[in-house]
Amino acid sequence: MGSAQTKKQQYLAGVRSGLPVIAGFFPVGIAYALLARQAGMSPVETVLMSATVLAGSSQIMAAGMVLQGAGLAAVILATFVLNLRHLIMSTCIMRHFSDAPPGLRLLASLGVVDESFAVFSMEPEENHTISRFLGLFTIVYIAWVSAAVVGVLSTGLLPQILMDSMGIALYALFIAILLPSLRQNRRLTLLVLLTALCNALLSRLMDSSWALIASTLLCAALGTAFVDLDPQERKEDAGDAI
Repeated sequence: MGSAQTKKQQYLAGVRSGLPVIAGFFPVGIAYALLARQAGMSPVETVLMSATVLAGSSQIMAAGMVLQGAGLAAVILATFVLNLRHLIMSTCIMRHFSDAPPGLRLLASLGVVDESFAVFSMEPEENHTISRFLGLFTIVYIAWVSAAVVGVLSTGLLPQILMDSMGIALYALFIAILLPSLRQNRRLTLLVLLTALCNALLSRLMDSSWALIASTLLCAALGTAFVDLDPQERKEDAGDAI
């Protein structure tokens, strides 16, 4: 029935499909804003970053690196590496919008984030319209920017111990993203532990921000050789463990 809907109906359906995302999205947005303010970013800079970047993990990483005194080049390179996955997600999403005007596709590209990608990808094929995605993008965008505003307004109202704890927001976010995959793939678990060890060792030899970048690139390259994310491989690994 999705193809029989008007563009307005598709758009509103996209808005509704994005509502459940807010529950997990909003707290992360607040955590980013609190961390950004701790790093010395102004309220305008904090909200503007959410409005123009719209990428939770890279924003938290950038704010955390600034808080640690990292240089601009290190921040840019680290967030670039972290966001490389968006190339794959955008390719998967944009193939559905080949008939849409370039302007709309450009607008939709800003809304390709982990949450919108997951929600949209689970929709039936007939619902893969640009109007529906723009509706999903709208609610995600409003929630993310609003969370930054709430975080900025809360900066002076929260206990200092809570403010100081925002530095672990990035690590908590990454753990939450990784855990479902780690539970099913021993090789991926080994790669994550190896990356952590590599980062710890390199941090003794160079600036911590560059150590993070180097360990990520090195272990990601290594992972292509021995980490197999194919579902069948995971089943075989699970069978071997029994």
